[in-house]
Amino acid sequence: MSRLQHLFQRKSNNILNVYCTAGYPQLDSTVPVMKALQANGADIIEIGMPYSDPLADGPVIQQSNMQAIANGITIGKLFEQLKDVRTEISVPFILMGYMNPVLQYGFEKFCADAAAVGVDGLILPDLPQYEFETEYGAIIKKYKLDFVFLITPETSEDRIRKIDALSSGFIYAVSSSSTTGNNKAIQDQEGYFKRLHSMNLKNPVLVGFGIKDKPTFLAACKHTNGAIIGSAFVKALEQTTDVAVSTKEFLNSITG
Repeated sequence: MSRLQHLFQRKSNNILNVYCTAGYPQLDSTVPVMKALQANGADIIEIGMPYSDPLADGPVIQQSNMQAIANGITIGKLFEQLKDVRTEISVPFILMGYMNPVLQYGFEKFCADAAAVGVDGLILPDLPQYEFETEYGAIIKKYKLDFVFLITPETSEDRIRKIDALSSGFIYAVSSSSTTGNNKAIQDQEGYFKRLHSMNLKNPVLVGFGIKDKPTFLAACKHTNGAIIGSAFVKALEQTTDVAVSTKEFLNSITG
């Protein structure tokens, strides 16, 4: 049983998945941020692999990507940082990024190296479903990595069911068709979350985009298994001199 499966078997609601940008705020911040997230109640850690053109991300995460790239982070450097992380990190962690740098690294080499350092799954928003089915999905499965697809309020029921059949780990339900860090009210999407709940999908559903505090976290969790916080946490690290303290304060504001 994978770490993600074990988590969802043990805990079915109020799952907190927190996104952090690799190599941010400092190049060597990746592992200290992960340790602080685990210590303060994150159930899943989503590590963003910085890219110069992150299509789905809003200005806060884009800026963190630029800073991390300026700091010198690369996919290779990230895998070096994660080499021994499983001696300290027991919660599931997944990598989120875009196909261009992964293909430059070499897709199979990327999956092999990810599995070797204990990565549990991948989110690659610009990997088309057809290419997943015909080419890349088999490589991902070969290395026992879960793969997470995104859906939006506009995704048809047929397509959601197809994605549910292809996904493993969980389904990432984007709260609205915009970028991360948007200010659209999560509370206005209750009908969408109820519809997903009524479909009895095989995969757990986590809501992302626009989750920034305790009220939005609880609203997102009301009809789904949990929520993903990204921009609000990245912003909390923006000016910090102590990632452990800033992470503790931020997570306490969500779960306390």
